[in-house]
Amino acid sequence: MSSVRRKRVVVLISGRGSNMQALIAATMDPAFPGQIVGVIANRPDAPGLDTARRHDITAIAVDQKAYENREAHEAAVLDVLAGLDPDIVCLAGYMRLLSATFVLRYSGRLINIHPSLLPLFPGLETHERALAAGMRIHGCTVHFVTERMDEGPIIAQAAIAVEAGDTAETLSGRLLAAEHRLYPHALRLVLDGTVRMTNGRAILERRAPAAEAPDGPVESPRMLVSPDARRG
Repeated sequence: MSSVRRKRVVVLISGRGSNMQALIAATMDPAFPGQIVGVIANRPDAPGLDTARRHDITAIAVDQKAYENREAHEAAVLDVLAGLDPDIVCLAGYMRLLSATFVLRYSGRLINIHPSLLPLFPGLETHERALAAGMRIHGCTVHFVTERMDEGPIIAQAAIAVEAGDTAETLSGRLLAAEHRLYPHALRLVLDGTVRMTNGRAILERRAPAAEAPDGPVESPRMLVSPDARRG
């Protein structure tokens, strides 16, 4: 009896790749519906490359400084990706803006984790901005990547409380723990077909009880929070 094929996942990083490590840990379970077949970094000194190699994962640096412009570098990354033949590409602290060409190539198969409850606080310095706005909750979002930065359809979110005396550093540290639980959860939802992107929206496939015939997909809710992530 043949086993079910696990889908191929490639992770793009720029630094230590702590969310990448959470994905690696999750995919070490043979029951997880995907396996990480490659890690690509835009910096050859990214510590996450060594982490991937210690887990016998192909790790490739495509040094952005070796190319004359973003287009040339991105074309090289796309060539490496083509060789790895991913079903899903995960951005995990990849600090490069992606062109429309790149995004469209992997439309519906490219996901990212962002440290805020989107659509609040897209871009950088999310923790500082949440504190400055007087937020009482903060969080993280996994979303499909589209041509507009941090505006893709939401797959899953997790929230944490903003505590008295929090700084950007303390808030970031607590949120990171929630990110490490949320990203594998969201990746599983995409890999097993529970959530997919259709016509620019995240669609949640309704799972009917065994005695009830399924009646098609429904639009995904804005919040799909892992039970574990609630404890972040």
